Amino acid sequence: MRNVCAGQPFVIVRPIMGVELPQSDASLLQAARQGDATAYGRLYERHVAAARAMARQLVRRAEAEDVVTEAFTKILDLVGRGGGPESGFRTYLLTVVRRTVHDRSKLAGRQAGEVEGYDPAVPFVDPALAGLERSLIARAYLSLPERWRAVLWHTQVERCKPAAVAPLLGLSANGVAALAYRAREGLRRAYLQMHLGAAPPHDCRPVLGKMGAYVRGGLARREARAVERHVDGCEECHGVILELTDVNRGLRVLVGPLIAGPMFGGYAAALARPDAAESGPHHAIRRLWRARRRQPVMLVAGVAVTVAAAASLWQTAGKAPDGTPATSTVAAQPSEPVRAVRVPPQGDDPEQMPPQENPDQPSPRGGEPERVPPPPVEQEPAGQARLRATVDVLGALVRAQPGIVGLRLRNYGSRPSEELTAYVTLPPGVTLMPPERRGLPAVVGPADGWECRPSVGGARCTREPLGAGRATAVFLRVVVARRAPRSTGPAARVDAGPLRVRARAGKGVRATGAPARFAADGKVTVRAVGNALLSCPEESPGCAQARRREGGRRDNDLWPMAAVDRDGTLGTATSSGARLSLPKGGRVVWAGLYWSAGGANTGPIRFRPPGKRKYATIRPSHVAVRELPQGPVYHAFADVTGLAAGASRTGVWWAADAPMEVGASRHAGWSLVLVVTDPAQPYSQAVVLDAATVVGGPVRRVSLPLGGLRPAATPARAALVTWEGDADLKGDKVSLGSGALRPAGGDRDLANVFDGSSGGVAEMTFGVDVDTVSAELGADPGLTIATGKDAVLFGAAAISVRARS
Repeated sequence: MRNVCAGQPFVIVRPIMGVELPQSDASLLQAARQGDATAYGRLYERHVAAARAMARQLVRRAEAEDVVTEAFTKILDLVGRGGGPESGFRTYLLTVVRRTVHDRSKLAGRQAGEVEGYDPAVPFVDPALAGLERSLIARAYLSLPERWRAVLWHTQVERCKPAAVAPLLGLSANGVAALAYRAREGLRRAYLQMHLGAAPPHDCRPVLGKMGAYVRGGLARREARAVERHVDGCEECHGVILELTDVNRGLRVLVGPLIAGPMFGGYAAALARPDAAESGPHHAIRRLWRARRRQPVMLVAGVAVTVAAAASLWQTAGKAPDGTPATSTVAAQPSEPVRAVRVPPQGDDPEQMPPQENPDQPSPRGGEPERVPPPPVEQEPAGQARLRATVDVLGALVRAQPGIVGLRLRNYGSRPSEELTAYVTLPPGVTLMPPERRGLPAVVGPADGWECRPSVGGARCTREPLGAGRATAVFLRVVVARRAPRSTGPAARVDAGPLRVRARAGKGVRATGAPARFAADGKVTVRAVGNALLSCPEESPGCAQARRREGGRRDNDLWPMAAVDRDGTLGTATSSGARLSLPKGGRVVWAGLYWSAGGANTGPIRFRPPGKRKYATIRPSHVAVRELPQGPVYHAFADVTGLAAGASRTGVWWAADAPMEVGASRHAGWSLVLVVTDPAQPYSQAVVLDAATVVGGPVRRVSLPLGGLRPAATPARAALVTWEGDADLKGDKVSLGSGALRPAGGDRDLANVFDGSSGGVAEMTFGVDVDTVSAELGADPGLTIATGKDAVLFGAAAISVRARS
């Protein structure tokens, strides 16, 4: 009997003394990354039936084999360069099959070997199913660890028996069942967490927190009855408890089509038929032979079919898109006859692996053909450097604006690399910023040992060798021409001795968006504080109440706004301060000062860090003037990193005497935005974007791409600087792609974010908002600002997120 779930003869695996569990998909992928063609052949053997079942729902039967071959070849190339899946091979493969069919029909002229765009970090959502990825069950599923997603896909979506899934995960059947149970509980917790994050009614929150235990039968009788009484009278919670009770159905109805598309039903039926694996590996070998561009391959008579298929695949993908050797792929080493290999237990494995079997003991699976090693190839020394590179546009490249392009590199190997040389190719109309222009260096922030200079079409950067397990990044400041055409994104090639890796960004020049002001990788996070320089007249009745955020007159439209002077010195006409605390052991990497007021006349502002007695005069390096309903307003910026770097970690920062106009409907204020190190943080990414965008009036919603962030499934921190928000005009919302977000300060109303509140200040800050929000970023993150009746000038955003490892 053939097990189409695992793509191999049906074997019930029992972990008894002296018998090893089969290699999991994760261990086979790791072996394939090290050049083991046999390992990739085993993956092919396990999953080719599923790939055919998917392809045949989308194209004619004759074309399906070509699609399957192309999909496996693309994944092989990614795996050989250190990318691709870690353990969930099946869902990754199905996504690549669907992308391949889509691109064959829409982009028939694209170069066959160009695989950078096929790395499916997120599901490929069919337009007919748009919005499915935003359902809570789908979002909860995608937030789980890859191993949990894999066991849920196989056991709940494809409805495979635990014994059939066991080889894929390197577990026993009982181990699969235990892991599936743990994954379902994790899914329920994630689902409930997202409901809680969507700000349910106050009386629903305690009930939602108990629903997971209620479904498991883990509540005391009294608590269970309280949950039941609430659910009987609450339609929303009733729906939640129904979904929690039957998460398996939710997975099949929502996650199945999310991964496999509208044809999921046909795919599932085809996978269950006995002929799902027809035509066998021999047919695949013939297909791959034709696809390998007639490169000579040595095959030894009697080599097992699995090894032959894998070797053909490996040599098919052994050339880079430009025909040069794909030197980032480590050469395959001579393979011994395949034996079961013990996989070290992982944190989410429900049981310990049995001891290593005696290599002299015969295989417990009688009748299986002996695996013959492939012909010997030149063996490289044990331990190699393995590089993975990505190149990204930070924020967006906007016409007539400066921007930032980032190159990131990680050494996944066991040895240091040789000296690095990177060639970055920029899109047409985009050039490296000359050092003499605007007084800014071409490399943004700490260079981490990189030295860059302009070259034809982009930049050439060099760096000393990169240690094993280490990561590095270099961010290039660029200038976008006013008439730069829309195009594909920048590309990069990194050479390290014999190794060569390539990368390409998906996005190029845009007509609109927010360009990056600064970017950094490392143990970094973002902070922002600010305050207003105008407030209601202190002597006016009701002003004290309004400053405490009370009463019904909390808008600057309702007061003749007057200057405030709080620093207690005679040398300033207006001043205000804000308290900032840096992380323990942290230091300032970058600091930007923003200030804004009504009117088109701008100029310098005075600024004083904590511990200093005298103000420094700060002149703007960039000014934008925008039109709001009450008239023109300006938004100014200056880099104050040098001034802030020497400041004490905690204290009050002061700003004074910015150009402003007083009177009704006027605002004036400032904000200090910082990127700082935090030794307690994991390796993270941070970016600061300048928007200077009006939201409100004719344009009620603005979406800004957050290019260059490659987040893990952890909350991002975003600090937002906004001018002219009115606390009593509701309808202001902020989203990072996962619904409206609640700010950390002010009224904490997710439907009225711009309510005159600023970090570092307790009282009302009329017309000035410095807000902090948190949310999980998706694979293609974006920032959305929406208003109802209000009109605001959205100034800047600073985002930090744990990087995907």
